[in-house]
Amino acid sequence: MTAFLIIHGFGGSTEGHWQEWLAKKLRKAGFPVYFPQLPDWFHPDKDTWLSALKETMDRIKEEKLVVVTHSLGCVLWLHYAALKAGRKAARVILVSPPSPHLRPGALRVFFPDSPEKERQAEESVQRFYPFPAETGILQSAADRTVIVASSTDPFLPDHSILDYTVYQVPIILLPDMGHINLKTGYGPWPWILDVCLHGRVPGPTDHDDAEYGE
Repeated sequence: MTAFLIIHGFGGSTEGHWQEWLAKKLRKAGFPVYFPQLPDWFHPDKDTWLSALKETMDRIKEEKLVVVTHSLGCVLWLHYAALKAGRKAARVILVSPPSPHLRPGALRVFFPDSPEKERQAEESVQRFYPFPAETGILQSAADRTVIVASSTDPFLPDHSILDYTVYQVPIILLPDMGHINLKTGYGPWPWILDVCLHGRVPGPTDHDDAEYGE
């Protein structure tokens, strides 16, 4: 049996976010789904989140595991992979990984009326960096890993995606999808469900599909 682990990022992934939608779809299809709600979404602590992820991983007994992360959850997975202490996943899909170099005011959308909370949140997020130095950790943590990013992600500006190329896994750059969250219309996202269920990355047409995983 294949189990799915969904890891949210800063601010959580509820209220119709595609990760919440995906969890419901996968459960309806009969798959075990682990979707831990990590503590203190808006002031995350790296060590606390990492401990919670380790506890969740220890509870997963299914033979095959697919991991789907979003935003800061991608960085959390990097740190988990660097531990080399847990089980190996079959597939990992890292969606919208953020740049370690946030632009000033990047988190203001979450705290429009509280500069102090914004400052505290920025300090919390920055403690997730730097990235782990060892470049082979993603390959060691899963049989297959793919990074899915957007060309217009405000949390991955300019050429920041290049920060992730050192990890030597495929990167798919999707056009004009922002941070791939509710604000940009994702919500229901059939593309990611297809990737999860069929182990392939859908292209614009069927003959463009790239095998991923199996």
